[in-house]
Amino acid sequence: MLTQYIQSAMHRATYELLEDDTFYGEIPGFPGVYANAETLESCRDLLQEVLEGWIILGLRLQHNLPPIEGIDLTPPQEVA
Repeated sequence: MLTQYIQSAMHRATYELLEDDTFYGEIPGFPGVYANAETLESCRDLLQEVLEGWIILGLRLQHNLPPIEGIDLTPPQEVA
């Protein structure tokens, strides 16, 4: 499930070639998930690493993570 979530998020990524000939990538709907690298492949790899860290931190802090293609990683809230 986690792998599918990451793959689905990565399919939403957008990339741009900047004026300094580096690549910038981000995933819309995932605030703070972006990367910049010398090559497109390096940018993709770095973007995935950032996404994975963002997910882990979000889960640890119990943030609401955006559902993708029916996959919702947000832990259920405990009712007191």
